[in-house]
Amino acid sequence: MKSRGFFIVAILGLFLALFSGCQEVSNDLPGRIVVKITDAPFPIDLIEEANVTITKVEIRNEDESEEGEESEESSFITIFEGSEEFNLIELRNGVMAELIDMEIPAGNYNLIRIYVENASIAVKDYETYSVKVPSGSQTGIKMFVKPSLKVAGGLTAEVLLDFNLDKSFVLKGNMETPAGIKGFNFKPVIRAVNNTTAGVVQGLVTDTVDIPLVDVAVSVTQEEVVTTAYTDEEGFYAMPGLPAGMYTMSAEKEGYNPVTIEEVEVVEGNKTVQDIEMEPVTPEE
Repeated sequence: MKSRGFFIVAILGLFLALFSGCQEVSNDLPGRIVVKITDAPFPIDLIEEANVTITKVEIRNEDESEEGEESEESSFITIFEGSEEFNLIELRNGVMAELIDMEIPAGNYNLIRIYVENASIAVKDYETYSVKVPSGSQTGIKMFVKPSLKVAGGLTAEVLLDFNLDKSFVLKGNMETPAGIKGFNFKPVIRAVNNTTAGVVQGLVTDTVDIPLVDVAVSVTQEEVVTTAYTDEEGFYAMPGLPAGMYTMSAEKEGYNPVTIEEVEVVEGNKTVQDIEMEPVTPEE
């Protein structure tokens, strides 16, 4: 996928949706958890791959967690143990890869711990840089789920882990040319989303004559930027895992006037379609 810009970010996502319908709910039965991975889009023309290897995932049942280190550790359930590599560049604009689909005891889960063993960045037509994972493979990376994820007996839930590559892979050197890149530091920044109370914003970005615009930075904000997506070759963008609420959206691209859209509503469990039209900058401007 094409993207452009100074640096990289990706998002690692665990997507969790609670299906109710007419199914019978029982806390005596186990529920089901599905874990999926996604990448939050970011412009990366020079980057061919951004790989992470996950070796273990744990989730904490807040109903069983008590004060004290021993009690807290006993409330964690291992929901994945093995070795799975994901190229986050392939998981963009709403594309997700499934990591986990298993039964777990019914309960409320408020903390996920993910263990990352390896991470690497491949620069197009140049070389691959391995990055050191600070404590991620020993103590795990903790992410609180807000609001807590409710897993009900006989039902299925999905969680989204949003891995921010822009902040997680820190460039050493000059990104303008492959030869200027001296490597990367890895400082994982991950957002865990309970998709039961989340929605999706997606749409097309075009110019005033309805031509799709590529690599437009589309952001959603609530006091601060929640996430940013970049349009693909068809002008499409998607931002999954947004908690329900009102957002301000913005779109920016060199050569075009920036666009701001106020009061875009995200409804839990639903898709909000927000198309955007951008005007080119005139010579006078």
